[in-house]
Amino acid sequence: MSPRSVVIAGYGMAGARLADDIRRRDPDGERVRLTVVGAETHAAYNRVLLSAVVAGTMRPEVVRLHDDDWPSRTGADLRRGVAATSIDRAARRVHLDDGSTVDYDALVLATGANPWMPPVEGLEPGPDVVAFRTLDDCARILDAAKRGAPVAVLGGGLLGLEAARGLAGRGNLVTVVHPMPHIMERQLDAESARVLTRKLENFGIGFRLGVGAARYVSGDGLKLDDGTHVPADLIVVSTGVRAETKLAVDAGLTVEGGIVVDDLLRTSDGRIHAIGDCARHPGAFGGLVQPAWEQAAVVADLVTGTKAASRYRGTQPVTRLKARGIDLTALGETTTGADDPTAEVLTFSDPAGCRYGKLVVRENKVTGAILLGLPDAAATITQFHDRGTPVPEDRLAVLLGRALPAGSPSASSPADLPASAVICRCNAVTKGRLVEAWRGGATDVPALAGATRATTGCGGCEDAVGGVAKWLAAQ
Repeated sequence: MSPRSVVIAGYGMAGARLADDIRRRDPDGERVRLTVVGAETHAAYNRVLLSAVVAGTMRPEVVRLHDDDWPSRTGADLRRGVAATSIDRAARRVHLDDGSTVDYDALVLATGANPWMPPVEGLEPGPDVVAFRTLDDCARILDAAKRGAPVAVLGGGLLGLEAARGLAGRGNLVTVVHPMPHIMERQLDAESARVLTRKLENFGIGFRLGVGAARYVSGDGLKLDDGTHVPADLIVVSTGVRAETKLAVDAGLTVEGGIVVDDLLRTSDGRIHAIGDCARHPGAFGGLVQPAWEQAAVVADLVTGTKAASRYRGTQPVTRLKARGIDLTALGETTTGADDPTAEVLTFSDPAGCRYGKLVVRENKVTGAILLGLPDAAATITQFHDRGTPVPEDRLAVLLGRALPAGSPSASSPADLPASAVICRCNAVTKGRLVEAWRGGATDVPALAGATRATTGCGGCEDAVGGVAKWLAAQ
């Protein structure tokens, strides 16, 4: 029986992970003949780590997800620097911008999202106005951000703050302009945002909050809508993204802000799936890699026939700010207040020490948390959240990261963790994946990092990976 032809349109983090997952289930290509089409000329890379590239703590080649011999090792037909232009659903054929076509039995759209440029007078992409989204954007930013020069970052969300921290670490005078009353309003409450702002100010980053950009003059800077001025030789734009849906729209698929998919990640055409930032599923949150990678696993199960019952039921969001000198984790319910009668809400605020903790408990389970400068608590509470483990009665001990009461499950003991427990959230590396890599010969932390990319994101999981390595060595 000949293999099915599966085409992945998009070679970003979602498309590359799907390709890997397909080959993990079908290593010899007996079930799937795989074609991957990507508009960028680079090998797939980890966008999560781009702020480290801007900061100069990682070289561009380090963030690659695939090496040059990946196609030959996997038998995949990889077409880099080639974009899909249209889909002929009747013929099951994808047309590419180099004039070629590729036929499919199953097509997966992993086209991602495009940065949104706010309608500000004079603000046009160019050498001194760069949207922070791709590896090429990093190169443009580094070329334009002369050391000591003033830089304005438009957007106080996750990616904007990571860019601001990286540029400040390189010696730039950075000002973040954000129209909302506080930064990271999607993930943080007002008090935690205030503490984080203070922490970032300690790194030399300035903030203009609750005010928008009105006009940009190249070589001068930004005029804000309150009449004030922010000097800037470079504008880094991080004001959100819009799902890339043109292929889907032109093909007549259902699109409502993103490509609408069901729990099998199928579009309105059952032979076409969509995953990642271009897809819209009620249980997924845009802008985070974890949903894309969980979706990739489901589609890989389905197209290889490995697990026909596989379904995507949604992702519980866990956000980490990947910026040097900052340890921030936000998960689940973060804006629930103490006045909510259906929840237990504990908070701890230490603005002078730049620490903040918030724990939300419902029916004795963690349903939300914000943890800034509390890495031990973040590790423990994330495991309670992921595993649905009952929270010990001493909630304050949990919130502050103290030793758990006797008899409580220890989230730091590898022996107690299931194989599905996520150790490295930046790269979605589970305990089971680390064990698999260890058995394959990666018998120390650097080798595990090379095999799985665990620890190569924000670095917050390095101790946990080391703990797994020590536990395995003792077996």
